[in-house]
Amino acid sequence: MNRNLWLLAICQGLFLTNNVTFIAINGLVGLAIAPRGWMATLPVMGYVVGSALATGLVVRSQRRFGRRGAFQIGLAVALGSALLCAYAAFSKNFWLLCFATVVAGYYNANAGLYRFAAAELAAPDWREKAVSLVMAGGLIGAVAGPNLAAATRQMFAVPFAGAYLALALVALLSMALMRFIDFPAPPARAQGGGRPLAEIARQPVFIVAAAAGALGYGVMNLLMAATPIAMQICSLPFEDAALVLEWHVIGMFAPGFFTGHLIRRFGALPVMGAGLLLNLACIAVALSGVELRHFAIALCLLGVGWNFLFTGSTTLSLTAYTAEESDRAQGALNFCVFATLALTSFASGVLVTTQGWQLLNLGSLVPVALTGAALLWLAHTRRRARGVA
Repeated sequence: MNRNLWLLAICQGLFLTNNVTFIAINGLVGLAIAPRGWMATLPVMGYVVGSALATGLVVRSQRRFGRRGAFQIGLAVALGSALLCAYAAFSKNFWLLCFATVVAGYYNANAGLYRFAAAELAAPDWREKAVSLVMAGGLIGAVAGPNLAAATRQMFAVPFAGAYLALALVALLSMALMRFIDFPAPPARAQGGGRPLAEIARQPVFIVAAAAGALGYGVMNLLMAATPIAMQICSLPFEDAALVLEWHVIGMFAPGFFTGHLIRRFGALPVMGAGLLLNLACIAVALSGVELRHFAIALCLLGVGWNFLFTGSTTLSLTAYTAEESDRAQGALNFCVFATLALTSFASGVLVTTQGWQLLNLGSLVPVALTGAALLWLAHTRRRARGVA
């Protein structure tokens, strides 16, 4: 881990502080001011819809301004959108809150490239570990996000308005740190160089990396976004929800210190398969009860499962494109993730408020099964290719 990677890991942690705080409070703020209860997670959905819409803009900004310049633009958007969210909370304007989270989605799409930038800051033989270790920086967000939400909840008469203002300060801190990261110069790109995106996306390895990354993230988001609302429905205090989210995000990022080693030793597909089994264990625990321990254990398992799936899919995707093709390929991968997150964010609020926590978990078995089918298909395709060779 060189200095640049350490700083990028801290920026990843501050980015996750923003994300976890948004997850912890947006649904509850939405529930308090939304015209209808089922609309509660629309601000959460707005965040990922904005992310999906911004992927093209982010790709162009990365190409024009380079990594550091483009990342600073994303942080400036994070600052402005946090202030706009605070104003929406103070004025109890639900639709302005939704708009502000859509704008904040640009930051989410932008910072979603930190993991790819990590691979560029390390030697080729250490890319898996660089990606994994920078993602481990999310531990900062695991601790800071829920505690920030809890500490600032009653800062003003309007619940959680203070949390949005605190996120503006987090963005300023990240902007200061980003100034000291030296990213390598982008590779020279010939006009129209590399394969077209359609050709890249037809590769089995790209299809599975995109599907596993998107569906794995989707299952995690489906359950995580609904958890604070489900716990409130079950009469558990917000402090318990903050604790559960803290352990969930620890589960998401603590494995980053060894996931890269596991991938180097066993390969990406076996590690992703282990992540899938952890998702199934999460659902089993969630279906067994609705006490604090059930929520905490289920969400922690969900976090570790997400880490194995998402780190594995990111590493797998690095073999599907060249440096010259990275912008379009990474943009497409992120779009798949954010489009899935938009769907699951909306579905989580609707399902948990109309059908309940149990049916929400049962429904999550569908994307888990699809992910498993994709992994088996790629493993079969590779075995058949080796047999032909």
